[in-house]
Amino acid sequence: MIDQLQKLRQVRCFLMDLDGTIYLGDRLLPGARDWLDLLDENGIAYYFLTNNSSRSRVEYADKFTRFGLQVPEERIFTSGEATAIYLEDHFTDAALYVVGTPALMAEFGRHGFTLTESAPDVAVLGFDTTLTYEKLWKLCDLVVAGKPYIATHPDINCPTETGFKPDIGAMIELVATSTGRRPDVIVGKPYQPVVDALAQKTGFPVDAHCMVGDRLYTDIALGRWGITTALVLSGETKAADLAGSEFTPDFVVANIAEMVALLRKARG
Repeated sequence: MIDQLQKLRQVRCFLMDLDGTIYLGDRLLPGARDWLDLLDENGIAYYFLTNNSSRSRVEYADKFTRFGLQVPEERIFTSGEATAIYLEDHFTDAALYVVGTPALMAEFGRHGFTLTESAPDVAVLGFDTTLTYEKLWKLCDLVVAGKPYIATHPDINCPTETGFKPDIGAMIELVATSTGRRPDVIVGKPYQPVVDALAQKTGFPVDAHCMVGDRLYTDIALGRWGITTALVLSGETKAADLAGSEFTPDFVVANIAEMVALLRKARG
């Protein structure tokens, strides 16, 4: 435990997932407010890192306001923003066909991309809660035609207060079944494009971060890049899932409230 607490003391920037970690639906999870207060009191940097590309950082900041928490939108980093950064680096001036919500479309527009349904250069799949059959059909046509195919993140399900709703990972499987092709690049957790974007955004070395989240295959899998990881059991992952997982967190806690106690202990 002493070695583990030392590892926690060396963290310079905490990254937190949102759904299933800080809140669930419209309910703030126990300890979330205390956790943010503790980070602020100790002058520890933090960002919210979410794979959910269906919402903008402005929407997330507004949600925090409804919880009575003031979180600057600059502290919220979505896979949608990370995808826009990736596309800026690899497909400059590309015209995009985007399967996504109006918020995701606006994110790409904010980065100067042209959005089109006619002869796009790149096809982008996001978590689209406004999904239609026509959108999927068009995407499959572009994928079969060989257009570069980018997905914002790999999450299979999105946790809710009553269970789960299908996320982009389920749509990736649908497109793969129809076309025989998977995305050329997946940007969000746990893939390298989001890690590269993170280092730019936070200004800290990759191994100075700690990811706190509820998914083994996205949040905890970031450990492959040298990021310290803490699993909370308040969302998708249950304790029984750890036995068969290839991803091993540095810390396992019931919820963010237990992270508060652990960090206080580490900080003496």
